[in-house]
Amino acid sequence: MKEHTPPAPDTPLSVLIVDDEAPARERLRDLLGDIAERHPTRLVGMAANGIEALALLDTTPADLILTDIRMPAMDGIELARHTARLDPPPAVIFTTAYDEYAVRAFELAAVDYLLKPVRAARLAEALAKARRLHPPADTVLRQIATAGRSHFSVSERGRILLVPVPEVLYLKAEQKYVVARCVDREYLLDESLVQLEEEFPERFLRIHRNCLIARHAVRGVARATTSEDGEAHWVILLDGLPDQLPVSRRQWPTVKDALGV
Repeated sequence: MKEHTPPAPDTPLSVLIVDDEAPARERLRDLLGDIAERHPTRLVGMAANGIEALALLDTTPADLILTDIRMPAMDGIELARHTARLDPPPAVIFTTAYDEYAVRAFELAAVDYLLKPVRAARLAEALAKARRLHPPADTVLRQIATAGRSHFSVSERGRILLVPVPEVLYLKAEQKYVVARCVDREYLLDESLVQLEEEFPERFLRIHRNCLIARHAVRGVARATTSEDGEAHWVILLDGLPDQLPVSRRQWPTVKDALGV
């Protein structure tokens, strides 16, 4: 994770508000105004979900994101995972209407949150800590996430590029990166293949120590040309790509059962 650099003590915090409900966004905006004398802030924008927020951050950086958790298109947890790739990454405080059990999970993970309906005093307390608040670690965010991500994120030319997970046909480890292959192009993910397999067990299937395939993209399997050691082996055929991906002998029994071949 890149280093978080807080603004100088006399500089207003630039804040981005993210919530799918307009009244909730407006309430936070008004509360920031109410406590501005003691905790000066500068509102840089408001967004209805994580995708809109990332689009705003492309042109307008923020020191702090106040984000709801449950939102359509992209929730607050996933947003925080993507914004950790920004340079520098903003601090994140979640706003939530979760029940006591779920809130306890945030406390145990040392992730800062505001319980809805947000009160001015509690918001002031959070802002007082925000200048020294580090973005939550990705390992922590994975633990408290209720679902897998809808997008992968790639840093390209100083901006975050989103890659919809359903468009990825396979994931292949190459040196220190993972190549995410879509129909139109490849993307380099700074992630671990093992972690991706754990996060998306229903979507991706391991066929080799260095490759996961998207189950929905499999067109079929075929017996490949006999290898140098004289043994035939199997390859995966994918919709939309000419690539033939080899299945290791170790993984073939699992792949055969999973694909019903």
